[in-house]
Amino acid sequence: MSQSKEILGVAHQRAQELALPYSGALLPQEAAHLMGELPGVVLVDVRSAAEWQFVGTVPNSVRIELKTWPGMQPNPHFLAQLKEQVSPEAMVLFMCRSGVRSDEAARLATGAGYTSVYNVLEGFEGDKDAAGHRGTIGGWKGRGLPWVQG
Repeated sequence: MSQSKEILGVAHQRAQELALPYSGALLPQEAAHLMGELPGVVLVDVRSAAEWQFVGTVPNSVRIELKTWPGMQPNPHFLAQLKEQVSPEAMVLFMCRSGVRSDEAARLATGAGYTSVYNVLEGFEGDKDAAGHRGTIGGWKGRGLPWVQG
């Protein structure tokens, strides 16, 4: 449990350094550790249904689109769906493709009363490599963490 406390401390420090309004920012391997060690941690994947189906997902994650494909239109029911599926008392980790939509989701959740909110930096696919491909540099997939094809 002390490694989890250390991870949460570092995540909180990142949030302070980046002036984030939520609890912290985690690297993918830190998020995976917390999910495996702490009870009640919920990973919410806010990518689109197309991304879940064609790119893959993290096992046991909750999937709620922040923006829908095509067109990446905002999901007007995002907060209602979050409240339906995830307790405001839970430790919630938000993840998207690269960490941008999940930051937005973390901000929304914090504003809606969630108190233990974290963004997963690098997201599911990470940054693009020299060939313009995602999934090889950083991100959940690139770091070899558990995932399944959609």
